[in-house]
Amino acid sequence: MEDFYGIRISPATIKRAENECFQNLEPFEEAAMKHLLASPSAHCDETGMRVLGKKWWLHVVSNSRWTYYFPHPKRGREAIDALGFLPKYNGVAVHDGYLSYNKYGCEHALCNAHLKRELTGIEENFKQQWAKKINELLSEMKKYTDECKEIEIPIDLEKVREFEEIYEAIIQEGIEENPPPDITKDQVKKRGKTAQTKAKNLLDRFMLYKEQILRFLNDLRVAFDNNQAERDIRMMKLQQKISGTFRSIEGAVAFCRIRAYISSIRKNGLNAMDAIIAALNGAPLLS
Repeated sequence: MEDFYGIRISPATIKRAENECFQNLEPFEEAAMKHLLASPSAHCDETGMRVLGKKWWLHVVSNSRWTYYFPHPKRGREAIDALGFLPKYNGVAVHDGYLSYNKYGCEHALCNAHLKRELTGIEENFKQQWAKKINELLSEMKKYTDECKEIEIPIDLEKVREFEEIYEAIIQEGIEENPPPDITKDQVKKRGKTAQTKAKNLLDRFMLYKEQILRFLNDLRVAFDNNQAERDIRMMKLQQKISGTFRSIEGAVAFCRIRAYISSIRKNGLNAMDAIIAALNGAPLLS
């Protein structure tokens, strides 16, 4: 404002406007939660943030039209319960495989972008052919589902079965590439589980979480990856890089609500400045 108009706004004025905006956006936050709970699929993620110099976590739930941010000192189940989304949700939660999410009764879909990066690492570092083949198969599956969405046709169940049979065959190749280790007498005496290679650990995940990995193939409403949530937390990472820690819990909470409002406004093709003015006037949009 000072650079453009020669007017300096005092910090007290900015703080007062922030408080008014925060209070007036409570109906928006309630509407965002309501719409996300009704969504057939929603993206979940979390990233670190600093509040009063301590490690906190920013939790996000979002889809293509709505964003909901929730700051909390914990990352796991305590924070997820406090957020209140997954305990009530009946749709498909798309996430990167964080184990705390799997404790909730909704359906789950894993981020295949994360898995593809891991598969590439296993292929390059361990020369495992099963990792290369299943990486290529995931790309082929994504291409097929993208085409179905583009021309608005339903999934061919025979095609899905064909993909799943190839998936199972590749997994079997992976088992053959990763035979169980020979157990020596000394190892028998040791307690605990025998350590596995990174390749075997990833292979086990593809066996155990097949349904979650292939959820996008069986339901076109489910995304291939969790990029939506990752885009939605990018602003927080930028804020932390520029401004560092929040100096109060209230400031962190206000930032998250206002930021979620602006994010949702832009997703819906509305003007952010008009939306902020509407919020300051006590009539926020999308509420």
